[in-house]
Amino acid sequence: MRIEEHPILSFKRGREITIYYKGQPIKAYEGETIAAALHAAGIKVLNYSRVKKRPRGLFCAIGKCSSCLMTVNGIPNVRTCITLVEDGMRIEENKPVLPRDFGYDGDKKAKKVQADVVVIGGGPAGLMAAINAHDAGAKVVLIDENPMLGGQLVKQTHKFFGKREQFAGIRGIKIAEILEDEVKKRNIEVYLETSAVGIFQNGSEKLVVGVRKEKELIEFYGKAVIVATGAMEKTVPFENNDLPGIYGAGAIQTLMNTYGIKPGDKALIVGAGNVGLILAYQLIQAGVEVKAIVEAMPRIGGYFVHAAKVRRLGVPILTRHTILKAEGKERVERAVVAEIDERWQPIPGTEKEFDVDLIAIAVGLRPSVELLQQAGCQIKYIRELGGHVAVRDEWMETTVRGIFVAGDTAGIEEATTAMLEGKIAGIAAALRLGIADESWIKEIEKAQRDLEEFRSGPFGRHVVEGIKKLLEALQ
Repeated sequence: MRIEEHPILSFKRGREITIYYKGQPIKAYEGETIAAALHAAGIKVLNYSRVKKRPRGLFCAIGKCSSCLMTVNGIPNVRTCITLVEDGMRIEENKPVLPRDFGYDGDKKAKKVQADVVVIGGGPAGLMAAINAHDAGAKVVLIDENPMLGGQLVKQTHKFFGKREQFAGIRGIKIAEILEDEVKKRNIEVYLETSAVGIFQNGSEKLVVGVRKEKELIEFYGKAVIVATGAMEKTVPFENNDLPGIYGAGAIQTLMNTYGIKPGDKALIVGAGNVGLILAYQLIQAGVEVKAIVEAMPRIGGYFVHAAKVRRLGVPILTRHTILKAEGKERVERAVVAEIDERWQPIPGTEKEFDVDLIAIAVGLRPSVELLQQAGCQIKYIRELGGHVAVRDEWMETTVRGIFVAGDTAGIEEATTAMLEGKIAGIAAALRLGIADESWIKEIEKAQRDLEEFRSGPFGRHVVEGIKKLLEALQ
């Protein structure tokens, strides 16, 4: 299932190694995740549900769901989608028992890391926050639970819209490289494969508790924290929607565009927003046949330019349609869709069956606010921003002083707005701490004007309304 030729991407794989799945040797490459290596070998069933023993497979590929949990080297509940392979690694289906030894010495003191600003999340928002907080004079530490920086950018092969200074005309994968280089130039301390599990007040400081590589405890201390943890995929209810072969759109992009692995041979996409439309031609670039895109709304939700490109490639877009069920025993073999009426009910007799081994769910994202909620930030449901978000001011500071948000954590938008919000949050954190001088306020105001301009089109109106509701909650 490895992609050898691609019109845009070239895949530089690491040293070939051997991992063992249920005792059987499997070829893998250093730098790829366990789940990616198993998919490349054609293994889609990663574990089984505890009660009904239903097969489970990769879904989100960013460590935010439980679908890919497996037992690795005797340690259960390892998130194989973000855990890198190692030579000789032994992988089995998940065993719901605690091992005697996790490999962590409970008597050993946790490593302590000190900074002015702790940034959680290495996507576009977090990278820009770290860069700008540093430039404004703050000592910054950046942590991310993934094995590489860039977040969603590392899988985005399309070119960005907007202004030149906002990376217009540049592919997301290249933007990730540019921002990572900027972080390296500044010698910002970066901790990858490190999960933030809690934010606490520690006297006058904030304490972020992190766990690196599932076993090393690290305490990050800072006077301010910027949370840029992104979002996770939404899904839709339909029969057998838990079968292996059903993925969130981001997981498919990760397999194809980051690791060079085909997720399947024949695909159905659910959702005709920008993500679903872009995913269609990315799948075709990877050699996957796209049977159709189904969209419940009466019109396409994404940009016309993306829809036109997909249609030119011969992919039908079926509006006012929904998926009814997936069929297959251990993995997806077919999908059944139907037309829906004005009451969103399937119309009998309109069913269509597609022979596919891949169903992509591209129905939107929801902000990841769990850390913010745990830290005591006020949370409010704002439909226009994608769900529950932290209440924050125009400088991206939450109701807990010293905790800032940026990117999809603050509301679902584009990577461009995530970067602008990250810039605001990074500078604002340095200003609030008294590190940056007042001349930096002009940089915040410029970023705010750029945000306002970017949101001025028809696709940004609902976001503007959502932010207005957030600011009202502060009054």
